[in-house]
Amino acid sequence: MSNEEVFLTKEGLAKLEEELRDLKTVKRKELAARLKLAISYGDLKENSEYHSAKEDQSFMETRIMILEKMLTKAQIVDESSMDLSKVSVGSIVTLNDVEYSEKIEYRVVGPAEADVLNNKISYESPLGKELLGKKVGDIISVNAPMGIIQYELLEIKLL
Repeated sequence: MSNEEVFLTKEGLAKLEEELRDLKTVKRKELAARLKLAISYGDLKENSEYHSAKEDQSFMETRIMILEKMLTKAQIVDESSMDLSKVSVGSIVTLNDVEYSEKIEYRVVGPAEADVLNNKISYESPLGKELLGKKVGDIISVNAPMGIIQYELLEIKLL
């Protein structure tokens, strides 16, 4: 992970803090119990349950380290001082696909919160980069694998 700031919404911060709390308390205890049980089977050399639990432990501890680093570098988006005349991190935008006349709504968030299935796009994504600083009525062109997609920015709002 780089030394750059991590931009988070208040909701994103709460979600990451909750995940970290869960990993450190609940998941660590569950994994310790799994390891204890696997060790009781003996012969650790060929014990697949033990090796699986150790691998899961490694992934979990890495995730804990990543979350702790993110949270120390977190910059919370102050929605109360946001300028709704242009798109910024934390903005919710309504776009109209120019070619298909379909409306879609996205929330522009930091990479740590991005979740396309829940319409949260990173400001580092191709669309996110194009949206930052744009105003209602602007046309946004995004280079996609299928060609250039154009959107009209219809609305900027907050959660």
